[in-house]
Amino acid sequence: MKKIWIIIMATMFSLTMNAQDIQLLPPQRTGGMPLMEALANRKTNRDFTQQELTPQQLSNLLWAAAGVNRPDGRRTAPTARNAQQIEIYALTKEGAYLYMPNEHTLRLIAAGDHRKSGASQERFQECPLMIILVANYDKMDGFSDEAKAMYEGTDTGNISQNIYLYCASEGLASCALGSIHRDKLQELLKYNGKAILGQSVGVAQ
Repeated sequence: MKKIWIIIMATMFSLTMNAQDIQLLPPQRTGGMPLMEALANRKTNRDFTQQELTPQQLSNLLWAAAGVNRPDGRRTAPTARNAQQIEIYALTKEGAYLYMPNEHTLRLIAAGDHRKSGASQERFQECPLMIILVANYDKMDGFSDEAKAMYEGTDTGNISQNIYLYCASEGLASCALGSIHRDKLQELLKYNGKAILGQSVGVAQ
């Protein structure tokens, strides 16, 4: 019994050590598919393989979604009053991460595979990358309830479209998901706000 317990603890320690903060590669800010072609190819695609995105694809995707693109810290996606209140969480088989645009890093929130805490539809629960877009209410002081409800939706939509366009340019499959486990996600990620949308990303079949 003692030997079994030691093995279990060693396995848990190994999983924890394998998941850590990720310094992303510098994003590629040039090249890719021309905008009009990307718009022509933008679509929802629910058919993906289990192949992981490359480190460069992951970096480019997150920067395209809402990365810093100007010296003043403003981003590729607009937000009301430049509140930058929509935060991007990435669920992979290694862990749950928060994207930090200023540092262009993924900060580990919870080690281990938590993808089933994301999408409620089983077909998406093993997607290589599940993006969760969360409205952080700590960054929305001064917004009325009506404004908060409007801008958490519109600003999430801006980021979601950026993800779609990058995926169209790169030949990746993506699907925006309103059906997500909001209670489980809040318990896991411990944010003060609301998970607005999920978005699957994977290599297209």
